[in-house]
Amino acid sequence: MLPTAMHYSHTLLKEIVQPGQTVVDATMGNGFDTELLASLVGPKGRVFAFDIQEQALTITKQRLAQKQLLSQVSLLHLGHEHVAEYVQGPIQAAIFNLGYLPRGDKEIITLPATTKQALEALLLLLAPRGRIIIVCYYGHQGGAAELAAVQQFCAELPQESFNVLSYQFINQRNQPPILYCIERKKTALPV
Repeated sequence: MLPTAMHYSHTLLKEIVQPGQTVVDATMGNGFDTELLASLVGPKGRVFAFDIQEQALTITKQRLAQKQLLSQVSLLHLGHEHVAEYVQGPIQAAIFNLGYLPRGDKEIITLPATTKQALEALLLLLAPRGRIIIVCYYGHQGGAAELAAVQQFCAELPQESFNVLSYQFINQRNQPPILYCIERKKTALPV
């Protein structure tokens, strides 16, 4: 069976993230990606996880504490547009789940401008063969604009420096999420 966008995003992370590396969860939400990243980098690695909602930090902190993964994670009560202020390169991976917090306030959503700002900053930090994964949930007010901005951003990346994958189910109802994976080529020059 073909994996969902969320499951495929985890496969793409597991393929490249190793113990001791630095990674970013740009939208921590309910902490599932943060937990995966923390388990992959191990106690000598570092995860920087961002979210603007206190609810996300509380849930994620509880999840990580239960799994004894909290020591390698910095939980930041900030939007992902602040990534450059907290993260030093290189990073091996970053992940975004764009939209709103599941079971949270659907009026609080990610925005095209701040998402683009975060993506630009992360590209500068991305190690060769590193990946930035963006899962776009766009079936809400403002979601289509953010999806268009992400798609344009990805399409305009130079092929000499990056491979970009788009993964989506085209025959499903209710706007299934679309996954983008940006991978820096081994021999890529800085952006």
